[in-house]
Amino acid sequence: METSFIPLLFGGDINVYSMARAFHEAYGIRSAAYGKFATGVCYESAILDYRTCARNEDGPTFLENVRAFAREHGDKTVLVIGCGDSYVRLAAQYKDQFPPNVIAPYADLSLIEALTDKERFYRLCARYGIDCPATFVYRREMGRDFQLPFDPPYICKPANGVHYWEHDFPGSEKVFTLDSREALEATLDKVYAAGYPDAMIIQERIPGDDSFMRVLTCYSGQRGRVERMCLGHVLLEEHTPHGTGNHAVILTENNDPLCEKFRALLEGEGFVGFSNFDIKYDQRDGKYKAFELNARQGRSNYYVTGAGCNLARLLVEDLVEGRGPEPEIVHAPSLWMVVPRKVAFDYTPKAYHQEMRERIRAGAVVNPLLYSPDSAFKRKLRLEKNQLGHFVKFKKYYARPQ
Repeated sequence: METSFIPLLFGGDINVYSMARAFHEAYGIRSAAYGKFATGVCYESAILDYRTCARNEDGPTFLENVRAFAREHGDKTVLVIGCGDSYVRLAAQYKDQFPPNVIAPYADLSLIEALTDKERFYRLCARYGIDCPATFVYRREMGRDFQLPFDPPYICKPANGVHYWEHDFPGSEKVFTLDSREALEATLDKVYAAGYPDAMIIQERIPGDDSFMRVLTCYSGQRGRVERMCLGHVLLEEHTPHGTGNHAVILTENNDPLCEKFRALLEGEGFVGFSNFDIKYDQRDGKYKAFELNARQGRSNYYVTGAGCNLARLLVEDLVEGRGPEPEIVHAPSLWMVVPRKVAFDYTPKAYHQEMRERIRAGAVVNPLLYSPDSAFKRKLRLEKNQLGHFVKFKKYYARPQ
């Protein structure tokens, strides 16, 4: 299909592939993507023009890649879509320097930084009546002289994820779960010894397995109105050190009162573009508690497209065609998974198996990586290896539910 636009994605993971698949399904077009490595789910894909650039996250290099691609496609509108936090920040930072045929659907960098910095995000949540876990903000100058208003186990994570991964170190984890004060102090020492310059967030651990998690994906149009929201009930996450918290199995779920709280925050702050919230249900008080906001679609974003709300169409209708749809909360039942079905059933609570089977029987199930128009032999072999690897990872890092 000939279109007046072309997507330019940044990153190389399942987030990129899911967006490329959405564009291919909706418009029959190949997206372009800049990734750092000649590996992964996007490499040698039939639905992507995948280009490697090792310095992709360097600001001037990022800007030149956008400019060069815009010159290459001067007759089209280029939609720049960041699929990682660093790329979102770069797109927001440089959007005013992009060529005239480029659109980047992002808020100003100052707003993105305010919303994605966990310390400031929790203050905003309090203003809008959104519950959060009990939290302590730690700064390096505190040393060991601080008191926590809750007992272990502790959750410890960076306030600024972009800066954190710029100072990686052996034993680093996306989120630390620590059973004692001694383990917490040792972890803080390692983080700051590696050069991380910002605050660390220390929280109480809300009890409950992965199935107490929720994910909320939203799209705010260029007029600042939240046009789509879709809540996912996470049944299983990954548990490798660098993959902790990455979703593995999601059922769509209806909870409009919860969604409306986040609509008020997004519209009240004038946010535009995709946003993604991590939330956990606290069975102790019956409240849903927000962990963070990502100023982008999440890596599991295809659970929304799989529920009948194609994310690529949202972007094109808003940014290219200039027509925003009436606001809607997506309610269609769907099951999303990036692991083999046996892994999904082996490691999710049995209480959800009947609903999972019903959605499978109804055909309302999708693995975003398994796409028939993109099934060359070499790719199928790589994906088969990827899928089999989950058996090993879950056996090593996660105990089966009782």
